[in-house]
Amino acid sequence: ARLREEVGRRGLQVSGGGVFGALHQADRWETDIADARKVAALVQAMGAAYLIYLPELYRDLDGNFVYAPELDRDDWDRLVTRVSEVGKIVRGEYGVSLVFHPHADSHVGTQDQVERFLADTDPASVPLCLDTGHIVYCGGDNLALIERFGERIGYVHLKQADPALLARVQSEGLGFAEAVRRGVMCEPPKGAPAMEPLLAALRRLGTDLFAIVEQDLYPCDP
Repeated sequence: ARLREEVGRRGLQVSGGGVFGALHQADRWETDIADARKVAALVQAMGAAYLIYLPELYRDLDGNFVYAPELDRDDWDRLVTRVSEVGKIVRGEYGVSLVFHPHADSHVGTQDQVERFLADTDPASVPLCLDTGHIVYCGGDNLALIERFGERIGYVHLKQADPALLARVQSEGLGFAEAVRRGVMCEPPKGAPAMEPLLAALRRLGTDLFAIVEQDLYPCDP
């Protein structure tokens, strides 16, 4: 009720809600599914349609490694199996569509990881949230993903990264939080990818996509 009041008096609507999960961890299932159900219930109550599911990062806000940057086969299999299961649960119980968000400093971020993830997950229960800035940050190709996996894209974050700052981040081996503090995720249209060809490629899919123009600022000062 409080959320409905706050967004309503600003003339806004809720499109979805986000939640992180460490589904590759054997002992995290109960906690992660409880978190997903809590956010899905709020999304449903607000008349929204999407649960944006993000993999927990392997680096903390200080740049320290919490997990190894690569998953072994068992952990990868656990991740993709559980994401598919979460997607089935939130759709069946709340009528909400899970869309998976590849993320910098996570186990699903690079082009190879995203493609492997899409190959190993259930297409019916795990659409993709294409965050264009994170794909660029991780060295991926947005246009190639749209062309090859367009039917899997269910939601879009239109975002850009500053190529010059990104090169410095890579050369210094910085974590994502510090990179954001330095402004690597810039205000569109000042970075990459170029928006015109990206939007044209999305239009060619002929699907009704919800898109948010976004700039990562956390954990910067307000």
